[in-house]
Amino acid sequence: MPLELLYEPEGLPAFELPHALAKLYPGTIGFDSPRVFANFVATADGVVAIPSLSQSNKLIAAGSAADRFVMGLLRACADAVVLGAGTLTASPGGLWSPQQAYPDASAAYSELRAALGLTASPEIVILSSSGALDPAHPLFEAGAVVLTTDVGRTLLGDRLPAATSVVSLGAGGALDPTAAVGALRARGHRLLLHEGGPHVIGSWLAAGAVDDLFLTVSPLLTGRALLDPRLALVEGADLLPGLRLRLDGVRRDTDHLFVRYAILHS
Repeated sequence: MPLELLYEPEGLPAFELPHALAKLYPGTIGFDSPRVFANFVATADGVVAIPSLSQSNKLIAAGSAADRFVMGLLRACADAVVLGAGTLTASPGGLWSPQQAYPDASAAYSELRAALGLTASPEIVILSSSGALDPAHPLFEAGAVVLTTDVGRTLLGDRLPAATSVVSLGAGGALDPTAAVGALRARGHRLLLHEGGPHVIGSWLAAGAVDDLFLTVSPLLTGRALLDPRLALVEGADLLPGLRLRLDGVRRDTDHLFVRYAILHS
């Protein structure tokens, strides 16, 4: 680090970054509002998660400090960070703050949030249709929002700490991404960062609820094994004839590529 800017078109929305961040992230970053943007890291052969390995995202990222920095930067730009229940379970100590992602830029992330008129930290949103969550996870004590169903809200009851809010999106068996976005807009959230897993992001992409994709391509091949599934970026959703993407930026740190796409909704 700093990242090397390889390509960026003119005319993208641009936030004024503190000097410390602009030095590490050349070019521009910013979003029209409202916007939903997703962030993933994938191996060169397209694997984003290995369920059989604890915290497989660390292996997949191949130890990239730059990936952690970009993760923190995107969190610093967001009103709220959206997670699936599986992502929560896979990170027993996660708080999903910018500072936790990349502590060296903590002060600069805080400066950016203050300049954007945001709260000190983004609100963390957990998607769980069943409500089957571990109330001992430290995130709930720190304060979060759980979007669930009527059944999930009944199951949770008063098991979560008072700092966490539980919001039902209705009686359906699965959470409707459009309803989830609407509920978060009603809470005043305009810029949403999606860090959910492959099945959750698949449902949001299928619903047309995601506008931008930030993808870190890691210089790693993991292959695929019949008895040890490795998940791709999108699982459980048929996007044919395909979602068209527009390339909005490419950056590099040694052997890692950092690609930004806009998702073109027809």
